[in-house]
Amino acid sequence: MDLGAIGLAGTTPPIGTWEWLRWLWGFASVRVAVAVLIVLGGVVLSKFLVRLLGRPVARRFQRQSVAQTVLGLLRVSTVVAATFVAGSIVGLGIGDIVLSVTVFSAVLGIVLAPIVGSIINGVFVLADNPYEIGDMIELEDGRRGFVDDITLRYTKIFTLDNTFLVVPNSSMRERDVTNFSAEDERTRLSIPLLVTYEGDLDAARRIMEKSARDCEGVIEGGPDIRIGSARYPAKPTCLIDAYADSGVRLVVRFWVRTPYKIPRVESTVRERIWENLTEADVEIAYPHQHLLFDENSGQARVAVEEGTGTAPQRTAGPTGREGDAAASGVTDADPAADAEADPDGPPPE
Repeated sequence: MDLGAIGLAGTTPPIGTWEWLRWLWGFASVRVAVAVLIVLGGVVLSKFLVRLLGRPVARRFQRQSVAQTVLGLLRVSTVVAATFVAGSIVGLGIGDIVLSVTVFSAVLGIVLAPIVGSIINGVFVLADNPYEIGDMIELEDGRRGFVDDITLRYTKIFTLDNTFLVVPNSSMRERDVTNFSAEDERTRLSIPLLVTYEGDLDAARRIMEKSARDCEGVIEGGPDIRIGSARYPAKPTCLIDAYADSGVRLVVRFWVRTPYKIPRVESTVRERIWENLTEADVEIAYPHQHLLFDENSGQARVAVEEGTGTAPQRTAGPTGREGDAAASGVTDADPAADAEADPDGPPPE
């Protein structure tokens, strides 16, 4: 027994156990120690309750995010209750604790406003259920990943680049989020191709369909896939999208079983289309330009040297600019003939 503490108390320790405990309770340090033990006991009890009620709560709520939120609230409530009990032991009533929390929240209201906003948005995210833990989503900036955790404050995404992305729920509700695995993991892709008008259009369509059908991960056929009230063919289908300026634009549409390797599937289909087109009477179109000269275009005088392997001779035209035979498209190897065609030109040498 601490003799100094006994002297300060001004009393001697009683003989009975109950009286002895009541005597110890008169020391403030003892009450503080008991309060700390109660808080620690509340933390341990919260973990025990989470383990005990984890499976029943998971069976009760089918959504994993909601189940984790309920267990988190249970843990926090247990610790808060233990804190209130500890505060009453050291002399703080419930009203004093609530008042202190209210004053503290009012002082730090501006600082806590973003956190409170994220918590409120987290409630809406859990209620609206735009995505769930394990879903593959894509943000509006093109980043894709799997939802790893959903809390009241943030959403944690495990990206395909093997990195973690933590986004506040307030930001998640304001941006567009594409969910690839909410209801059905099957995803339809489209690959366009521009072919020339002179090629075999039917052969091009068959090649594009075959190239997608033979790719691993692509649904080759079967019953039509139903999306809402509409039905789409399951096998790859090539359609004419438009008659463009440089050729006919075709689009092959196909379904992939899982959305986890979309870039690889697209690359494989494009590679097979390229390989199969080389063996058919089909040419990929690209923009062509023709330069035409008429009476309003002026006149360019050039000379071509045959068999020398040198660059074309550059001469000045009527406008004073130098011309190139390869660029102008007009050649004239006979100056005399050019003089006859142009009476105002210089006489032949």
